[in-house]
Amino acid sequence: MRTVLASLALALSAASGPAAACTPAPGYRVPSNLELAGDAQAIVLAQVVAGALDPAGDPFESTITLRPLETLKGTLPAGDLLLYGMMLSRDADPELGMVSDPAEFERAHPVSYIGACVRFIFPLDTTALFFLRRDEAGRWVPAGDAFSRWAEDVPAADAPWVTLTRLYLRAAALPEAERKALLESERSILLERADDRVAQRMADDLARQLAVAGRTDAYALLSDEAPAHVERRVAEEVRRTRRAAIEAGN
Repeated sequence: MRTVLASLALALSAASGPAAACTPAPGYRVPSNLELAGDAQAIVLAQVVAGALDPAGDPFESTITLRPLETLKGTLPAGDLLLYGMMLSRDADPELGMVSDPAEFERAHPVSYIGACVRFIFPLDTTALFFLRRDEAGRWVPAGDAFSRWAEDVPAADAPWVTLTRLYLRAAALPEAERKALLESERSILLERADDRVAQRMADDLARQLAVAGRTDAYALLSDEAPAHVERRVAEEVRRTRRAAIEAGN
């Protein structure tokens, strides 16, 4: 019998519309973290406190519930938030419940690379930084395009990814010349911490934002040369569920 994840993967492959499986066009470039922060309508630090599968089996109507802890940008309604088309790892596969690498600032969460181009599986009780926008129906949905870091787990409110996001929010509000000066100044400070691996990784991310367009080629992120040991576990799970679907006659 197929797992829930297999059902979702097949639905993603067959569906049309914004939630469908995606194949970025050649030359597509992932939005930079600076662009992601600037374009999001809301950015919220929140805990995943619940999740529910759709009784009718529609994976795009499954939900996770977020409990906001702090709003970095925008105005959110009071109380919890529902995100549709998302699911808990306990309802998919525990192997897909890995949390984000706290020292990774370029690549999106590994689940982003299994078909939907965005992360859609979360462990219960994780705390993450969510970049959101409203869709045409007024629902909160992921901000950013394919493979953007719209939802990354963070261990605390002062985690490096949260710190970088606060900086990018400041920078995005400035004229271009002032923005560049701010990012260069902050990068210089980080580079002085030569023995701090995370600080050096943060400095690398600032360098990416300062580069022309600040975007990364999507297919470079998917290359075998990328440091993707966690993604290999995801790829193995996808192959397993596809085999199960074939054996079930689907």
